[in-house]
Amino acid sequence: MSTFKELTVYKKAFQLAMEVFEISKKFPDVEKYALTDQIRRCSRSVCANLAEGYRKRQYPAHFVSKISDSDMENSETQVWLDFALACNYIETEIYNDKTNKTIEIGKLLNHMINNPNKYK
Repeated sequence: MSTFKELTVYKKAFQLAMEVFEISKKFPDVEKYALTDQIRRCSRSVCANLAEGYRKRQYPAHFVSKISDSDMENSETQVWLDFALACNYIETEIYNDKTNKTIEIGKLLNHMINNPNKYK
């Protein structure tokens, strides 16, 4: 594999970040600098940290650290989805779909963390 963009986890995380962007367009203006900004940033950071880590995969400790950062951002995305649901900015069906995607991404990231040598 020659590029991070070929990783299944990257493709899924990128798609989720784009879906989060679309749903967050409907959040109220009062959330512009809070929930909207935060959920967009962390969902995009999953991809950014994956890219950074992948380029450092010849250094297992650095690779695992960056992928762990990616997993952290994925978990933060889950928290902001929780708030979006609790504030009635998204419907339960959308919440469940996006949360399930974060869970799947988390499993893929954890596989990378536990098996760094498979990504050299």
